[in-house]
Amino acid sequence: MHTPRIFKSANHMQASDGDPIRSVITQSAEAVVVGWHVKPGQRIAAHVHPQGQDTWTVLSGVGEYQLEANGASRTIGPGDVVVAPTGSVHGVVNTGTEPLVFISVVSPAEAGYELV
Repeated sequence: MHTPRIFKSANHMQASDGDPIRSVITQSAEAVVVGWHVKPGQRIAAHVHPQGQDTWTVLSGVGEYQLEANGASRTIGPGDVVVAPTGSVHGVVNTGTEPLVFISVVSPAEAGYELV
């Protein structure tokens, strides 16, 4: 059985007028790879993964990436790789005029998810 190993991220980005859509590109026990398309003004709420790490690679757009529960943040943009170690608060709001598009890799896939 042949398992795909190369994916076109653009085929998995879904724009939404409501909350941003978590679009799974591929998943295994080791990791889940997700495509995100966050419109200007949209937010991914602050959360943690209690049993795993979330790594984002920003493809386009800009946003304010939340680093702490108190709201501390930093600007992220194209080419940035942003790492939220196990249990670290993270979230983002698109502060730009174009979509914020990024790939998220959560490892392991069963890292859990809790809103802050």
